[in-house]
Amino acid sequence: MKEASRTHLVLIPSYNPGARVYETVEAARRFWNPVWIVVDASTDGTAEGLRAMAKVDPGLRVIVLLRNSGKGAAVLRGIGLAQAAGFTHVLTMDSDGQHPTALIGEFMAASAAEPSCMVLGVPVFDASAPNLRVKGRRVSNWWANLETLWTGIGDSLYGFRVYPIVPLGEVMRKQHWMRRFDFDPEAVVRMCWLGVRPLNKPAPVRYFHADEGGVSHFNYWRDNALLTWMHVRLFLGFVLRLPLLAIRRLRTAQARIQ
Repeated sequence: MKEASRTHLVLIPSYNPGARVYETVEAARRFWNPVWIVVDASTDGTAEGLRAMAKVDPGLRVIVLLRNSGKGAAVLRGIGLAQAAGFTHVLTMDSDGQHPTALIGEFMAASAAEPSCMVLGVPVFDASAPNLRVKGRRVSNWWANLETLWTGIGDSLYGFRVYPIVPLGEVMRKQHWMRRFDFDPEAVVRMCWLGVRPLNKPAPVRYFHADEGGVSHFNYWRDNALLTWMHVRLFLGFVLRLPLLAIRRLRTAQARIQ
């Protein structure tokens, strides 16, 4: 069994993912110890199945939330417990098998080498990726980079990434947004505002169709409306922070020249 890390853990928020969650967790456990999964009040029976797995695997912990509150809320609950247990970083990933578990170790190593940074996965799409979503994320990425004065966010939406726990908890507890689908892009923008530098690493993503056991909770109109409102808020915050961000960018540029 892989020796347990005392600083970095894999944190998987999960809501009605179907049977693929078991393969995802097993794969994550092959590449990392420990793995925690936060079940966001799932109603598909996966909470019971995951608990059964945890009974025979000391490297797996299952946290079950009684009320569905969204991905961001599940992550916030997880990082609170992780920080209390002494962990400093979490790698977040989806529970539906889309993310590359084989790259967990590589991302964790990058985080350990530069612990003050966040390590962001930049998706490498294959033919399974819906064209509408591939094109749509370019809009969100453009806005996220504008709102951070082009700090270097490779992708704002891809949820396979490593966060330092303390700054992530700080930005989340200061406001009540980023609890649902808006979590991933708002987290990177606000952490950039806080001075956490992004490190970008390519990572493949696989979209499973329904006949392959794929489950998607993405709602085009609802979630795009949520992202639009998020970027309105973030742009207003960007305007207020523009002098500070400009000074920081100037200092960074000067440091590189020296």
